Amino acid sequence: MSKILSLNILQLRQAFRKKMPRISEIARESTDPENFKNKLRQYLSEHPHKESAAARHLVQMIDSDGKTVRELSTGKDITIRTMAILRQLLHPDTGTSGTPRQDCEKYLNLFTDMYFQFRRLEYPEKEKPQEKEVKQWMKRWPSGLNEEVIKIRKENKDRIISLLIKKIENRHTISSKYVFPEGITHQQKYDLVSEWWNSHRFHLAMAVKGPRELNAFLDHSLSESLMEMLYKAKKKGMPFFATPYYLSLLNPTAQGYNDEAIRSYILYSDRLVETYGNITAWEREDIVEPGKPNMAGWLLPDGNNIHRRYPEVAILIPDSMGRACGGLCASCQRMYDFQSQRLNFEFETLKPKENWNTKLRRLMCYFENDTQLRDILITGGDALMSQNATLANILDAVYKMAVRKRKANLDRPDGKKYAEIQRVRLGSRLPAYLPMRVNDDLVQILKNFKEKAQSVGIKQFIIQTHFQTPLEITPEAVATIKKILSAGWVITNQLVFTVAASRRGHTAQLRKMLNSVGVICYYTFTVKGFNENYSVFAPNSRSMQEQREEKILGTLSAEEQKEVLSLLDTSKNIPADIHKFLKAHHKPFLATDRNVLNLPAIGKSMTFITIGITEEGKRILRFYHDGGRRHSPIIDNMGNVYIVENKPVREYLLQLEQMGEDPAEYQSIWNYTEGKTESRFKIYEYPPFDFEITEDISNLEI
Repeated sequence: MSKILSLNILQLRQAFRKKMPRISEIARESTDPENFKNKLRQYLSEHPHKESAAARHLVQMIDSDGKTVRELSTGKDITIRTMAILRQLLHPDTGTSGTPRQDCEKYLNLFTDMYFQFRRLEYPEKEKPQEKEVKQWMKRWPSGLNEEVIKIRKENKDRIISLLIKKIENRHTISSKYVFPEGITHQQKYDLVSEWWNSHRFHLAMAVKGPRELNAFLDHSLSESLMEMLYKAKKKGMPFFATPYYLSLLNPTAQGYNDEAIRSYILYSDRLVETYGNITAWEREDIVEPGKPNMAGWLLPDGNNIHRRYPEVAILIPDSMGRACGGLCASCQRMYDFQSQRLNFEFETLKPKENWNTKLRRLMCYFENDTQLRDILITGGDALMSQNATLANILDAVYKMAVRKRKANLDRPDGKKYAEIQRVRLGSRLPAYLPMRVNDDLVQILKNFKEKAQSVGIKQFIIQTHFQTPLEITPEAVATIKKILSAGWVITNQLVFTVAASRRGHTAQLRKMLNSVGVICYYTFTVKGFNENYSVFAPNSRSMQEQREEKILGTLSAEEQKEVLSLLDTSKNIPADIHKFLKAHHKPFLATDRNVLNLPAIGKSMTFITIGITEEGKRILRFYHDGGRRHSPIIDNMGNVYIVENKPVREYLLQLEQMGEDPAEYQSIWNYTEGKTESRFKIYEYPPFDFEITEDISNLEI
């Protein structure tokens, strides 16, 4: 495949003629694009493989050609011209007396994709990789528990502590807690910083916020061009925030482990910096005008504290340090909010004001008086960035609201009762970014809340975290996970399927390592966004390929799902019991997550079909809603949903090749032109009520 990826337009046309001569003949014989499409239809109807998925997909693309559709993420109309361009590229005059060759080169990504679509028809796809091959891919990716990785990181930590000593010596902030007593030795300073290292507040206070210091902490390993780009980001006012702990996880040497999955999360790309300031919210439902419904149709309280897409669940973003994070992820779905400064790293300004408690009570009234809400996701920013007292106060407000909602239901007849609160989640990346945040006081707060909340019908208590790579599973992270599990909360993981995370075996290995420490997987998300996330975007075809060729090793039957669900409900030692289950059922991991794309405003789905390719070679996908969950009724008015992918498949494969991957291992990616959303694992379903709730939907305006 590498050879095909390196061809120019004329060379690819020659390959097309050699492998698919009849398609080239049809292009030469056709009089215009419509005639070309009609001849292709006839050819496909008579083809020996006319019942194949390849033939059905080509017919779909032919039928869609010439149509104009509204692309949901941008709100712009696009006309599909795939077949018209293909005819032009296959025509003998292309690059000679007809269309200038240099003008045709811009279609190289499109032409390559169509080459593989017809090749798939003529030469049926090969078998999927065997389990042995997938496990070999998984072994490529060490975790943060690997001895060699730990050794390199110890050296990193020692070097960073030396830099922190100098930083503290040069600090002029008298109010800082982290100062050295007069007259102590260098060794005493080293010991003191080593002690402070175990405090999350120390890492937040010492976080790197600029390019020069970042380069120093990474042992001056950043290239000149990257530094120039980071200075440009700083000049534009783009925030940067990375803690000493997280920077110690990177590998600044040319030897040892590959840290690209971490590196691409904290180092910005050219495209991201270029677009910063003009980023449009992908989460269109988050754009709210006072008194008006959001794009999903929900009416929300003023103040940007509640975000909502579905009938049963709403996100709560508190006015606290929870509006910040332990670091700014380069592919953050809320980059729009950082751009507008609704989220930031100015900790002093984020501390709760006197009127926050009043506002919190008002926000709780929204949940209490809503007919369908039963699930609160407290996030930000990051829920665990809030101080313990603040978080305890928020959870107490949730508990009191749940009590009132349940009590009010006593006076309502069956069929008119409101949904009661059943699930509380805290969204946090700190178990990976800053694991020392989870201290004994926080564990006690979680325990206390669960104990009293269970008495009012709340059944599910979840820390929804985000480990991006096995390299983030460090001894510190494992200790933190144990603490959270001891509080009786379940930990689920959401992965963003970046280019680095999408490498063969990487996500499968992450699932395996998370399961080994007691974490179960929830979602594997396609990267969202427009131009800003171009460098980290992996196509949905790769997500489908990963789902069907790698994740499939951990697929659970209905009976096995029940067994795992029972295990999670009753286990006193989740890591050990998951290990026993996997061993008994001969599985490397639990495939409990769903591969999905978050569609703007209307929810998660991976049910799509490719209906065309843009001039740049980006696939045009028609999505359908996830039929396995309730949506806002607004979807009934939306019609078909069209999304243009961020990046051509060919460009993605070339990017992998630059990372040292062999594109041949990804050969079948071209075949994944459609997808289907997986069913939800049982633990992610809401428990049934023992009464009937009303069908009325409040706070909705279509």
